[in-house]
Amino acid sequence: MSSNTLPVAKTGIRRRSAPLGGGSRIDRKRQRWGWFFVAPFALIFIGFLIVPLLYAFWMSLQTSTLATGTQFTWFANYVKAFTDPIFLEGLGRVAAFAFIMIPIQMLVALVAALVLDNLTSWLSKFSRLMIFVPYAIPVVIGALMWGFLYSPRFGPATDIFALFGMTAPDFLAQSAIFGSLINIVTWQWSGYYMIIIYSALRGVDPSIYEAARIDGANGWQTATRIKVPMISSSMVMVLIFALIGTLQFFTEPQVLRSVAQGAIPVSYTPNMYAYTLAFSYSQFNYASAIAFSLGIIVFIGSYIFLFFTRKQSGLK
Repeated sequence: MSSNTLPVAKTGIRRRSAPLGGGSRIDRKRQRWGWFFVAPFALIFIGFLIVPLLYAFWMSLQTSTLATGTQFTWFANYVKAFTDPIFLEGLGRVAAFAFIMIPIQMLVALVAALVLDNLTSWLSKFSRLMIFVPYAIPVVIGALMWGFLYSPRFGPATDIFALFGMTAPDFLAQSAIFGSLINIVTWQWSGYYMIIIYSALRGVDPSIYEAARIDGANGWQTATRIKVPMISSSMVMVLIFALIGTLQFFTEPQVLRSVAQGAIPVSYTPNMYAYTLAFSYSQFNYASAIAFSLGIIVFIGSYIFLFFTRKQSGLK
């Protein structure tokens, strides 16, 4: 009895097993070159950010006096910071800034982004540039410029109000400096937030707007019921940026101190308080504790906010 069996042809092709434990030679070479290009940034990042932060934290755990010298006191400076009325007053002041200024900034940025999203002519590009320009100006130069505009002697407000037979208000007085600073920061940062929101709007599928128009939605309904909900994650990101920036408020009040005639004390914000302690009174240990205490508050506040808005921000 014969069987009709066919011989199996040998192709001579052998499967090459993947090397174990490190990938191919080309992959390892690419990884080495990747680390080579990343190394300069990593060294600068560690040397100029991580190491100074660790050193400042080490200093915050110590106390230096003329009588006893430098002693390791653990978290005594932090306990002192959170019971310091000057620090708490400055913290309450920046919280008031955040409560008033952040909604204004977000409203201005959102309205500008929605308007520019509907423009298709050359005016859209020009307007986008003009709104973003204040952010491109260095903060110190912007604060100096507004200090000149606010000045009752050199600023244009006196001449403008005089044309109508009125007296210009003193924008640098103690009763008005809060609103003057809000105006400066809103002018400086609204353009940056507008770009973030505008970019998110441009990423929305235009067919959604077409479907809304077919269903009879007008411009207001499209903006409030479709555009704003679809960019909620970007709005949350803008809010986090604004919150962190406000709690770190320093440059604008520090620059205006010289022209505000005592309206801005050296402890106006926590960062100004830490700066004064370090460079005017040489209390570097306590100043480091103040700075890290503010960082702890910023971190905890941001984490809590992200936790409660994780659905809108796309986080789980």
